[in-house]
Amino acid sequence: MTPQRPHLPPVWFLCVALVAVSANLRTAMASVPPLTQTIAADLGLSNTALGALTTLPVLCMGLFAPGAQRVAARLGAAASVEVAIGCVVVGLGLRFLGGEVWPLYAGTFVAGVGIALGGTLLPGLVKELFPPERSGLVTGLYMLAMMSGAGASSALSVPLQGWLGSWQASLGSWAVLALVGAVAWLPVVSGHRRHRAANPTVVAPTRLPWRHLTAWLVAAYLAVQSVEFYSSLAWLAPSYTARGWDPTHAGYLLSAFTAAQLVSGLLGPALTDRISDHRLLLLGASVLGLAGQVGLWLAPTSAPWGWVVVLGLGQGASFALGLVLMVDYARTPSASARLAGMAFFVSYTLASFGPATLGAVRDATGGFTTVWMTLSLLMVVQLGLCALMRPGLPKID
Repeated sequence: MTPQRPHLPPVWFLCVALVAVSANLRTAMASVPPLTQTIAADLGLSNTALGALTTLPVLCMGLFAPGAQRVAARLGAAASVEVAIGCVVVGLGLRFLGGEVWPLYAGTFVAGVGIALGGTLLPGLVKELFPPERSGLVTGLYMLAMMSGAGASSALSVPLQGWLGSWQASLGSWAVLALVGAVAWLPVVSGHRRHRAANPTVVAPTRLPWRHLTAWLVAAYLAVQSVEFYSSLAWLAPSYTARGWDPTHAGYLLSAFTAAQLVSGLLGPALTDRISDHRLLLLGASVLGLAGQVGLWLAPTSAPWGWVVVLGLGQGASFALGLVLMVDYARTPSASARLAGMAFFVSYTLASFGPATLGAVRDATGGFTTVWMTLSLLMVVQLGLCALMRPGLPKID
């Protein structure tokens, strides 16, 4: 029997609050790359130390994801998301003090912990708070918000530095957006608490589904997809500056990559509400990603903008559909959160090493051809995993 919803805010408000929170789940990472040269010159950081600035949040997203369900068991899932967005506010705020090295890295770490908690718990809340026939569309909306936040923070970092007078103020200013998300989420916390009191459920286990084959399949899919995404994000622009492109124009390639993800990240999950066998969408997204990567490997100068857009369409849909899998293969919101905790732990921990590993490949081979060849071969693995995602797989309890 479907529980009543009189204590929850209207669905439209839940969507607005979800979007306000989700917009902050990538700004801590995406706002840094455009300012790396300025930060390095000001603080005397090496390339390795700069790489850690973007790797640290991804590593946090993996290492702290398993603890999200335990926090939710104590505080409630909605309240835990409020704590998560509060961590993002504090972490980004610390960057205002970035005249020294430690506030920059401490703030990045705190924000990364918040991103890990929020990103892990949101799929379960989508399953609990929204009608089942709208879960795909809602997932697409928060994917759209997340990538929009990433795109905006990347595009505006340098202009904000000029307007506000320093790179510290530019990075720290994104705490304002996080504060908006925290305020917007407060009514959801209150409504969710009353909703759970009126619809008590059996206390759910907090252990992650390590022995469940479906959980491992989802984790493997997200691990491959995450390695591909963060490696592409790290090496797309450098692979063209190495071919003589102006850094500004190479950066525009990243904007095209992100813009394409916005489109497919919304459309892919929305189609899951109409297509019952999600393998069709998963395979289609992976084929697009493979086409983009093969183009960057074998014909990088023939149609770079086209390859980047195709790759972005595939990557955006692949990640968003991975979020839908956490709803599809879980019987309860709690099970969805536990599946997300395990899948994010595996995928983001591995993904945090992807850019550096492929950077070593680039150093060993002297160019980026082998990097894109490796990612193309990895996409073939993703295609094989997609073929296994049949609708009748056992669900996590």
